[in-house]
Amino acid sequence: MNLKVTFSVITLLFLIQFSFAQEKIVTKLPDSTSNWEKKHKIGFDISETAFMNWNAGGNNSISGLLKGVFTRSYKYEHLKWNNELIVRYGVNKQDGLEIRKTDDVLQYNSTFGYRTDTISKWFYSAKLNFNTQFTDGYAYPNTEKAISQFFAPAYLFLGIGTEYIDKKNKFNFYLSPLTQKTTFVLNQRLANEGAYGVTKAIYDEFGNLTRKGHKTRTELGVLVSGQHKDEVFKNMVLENRLSLYSDYLNKFGNIDVNWQMQLDLVVNKYVKANVGTHLIYDDDIKAKEEINGEQVTLGPKVQLKQILGVGLEYVF
Repeated sequence: MNLKVTFSVITLLFLIQFSFAQEKIVTKLPDSTSNWEKKHKIGFDISETAFMNWNAGGNNSISGLLKGVFTRSYKYEHLKWNNELIVRYGVNKQDGLEIRKTDDVLQYNSTFGYRTDTISKWFYSAKLNFNTQFTDGYAYPNTEKAISQFFAPAYLFLGIGTEYIDKKNKFNFYLSPLTQKTTFVLNQRLANEGAYGVTKAIYDEFGNLTRKGHKTRTELGVLVSGQHKDEVFKNMVLENRLSLYSDYLNKFGNIDVNWQMQLDLVVNKYVKANVGTHLIYDDDIKAKEEINGEQVTLGPKVQLKQILGVGLEYVF
């Protein structure tokens, strides 16, 4: 009988020890928390104007804009790597007119940074920015000859510098004294015309082509950019993005400007309205206008786009 009791006690002690050992092993499993953060945001804006027996007159129209922002961020101690893909495509249809494009953006941004300690707001950074468009663009009403296409133009910025990131105030500032800008114009007709700053084609006195236009142009200069995003009032978020670039070798001091400002008004979790502007000035981009049925190339001008939209947005 004592032997049975002793055996039972030993068995019980073994089971208790085994259970504690199992618990200890489980608590020592490696942390599965990832250093990657991801966010997807897709939306669709729509606007419509319709008339019936309207004394003041007007044309029926409908516009739609599909947009998306996809981000991937890696953070670990002294390192950070932010990636952002932005896509937008919008069209408009009016009575008596063909469908016309209103927005067309394909943009990728990537910034890799390193800081000497975990509390510093300053990073040694390398930045890549690429942007182009999806479909042909026209100087309406002329739709026979495109003035832009996919990769005509496309812009690639690649540089190194320093970045200041203030998470509390939701602000970052980037300065690169060494940034390469490459302009791609892969449509040969546009390249021959010298569109978007590439070297144009050369013709002899009889109009025969002697040298094709270059499809790329490379510049080396200084890039300064900044971004600020904050809630200015309840359910109203204002975002500013400004980029300034100047080429060292070609008209240094002549600054290319790219400034975007957008105000988001949150109705609820899924419904949002937005008001925005986008201003561009680039000395290499010559304005084109339709005059007497012909496309005429003018000098560089300030480009300004205004946006007003209401639609659905889903974040996941």
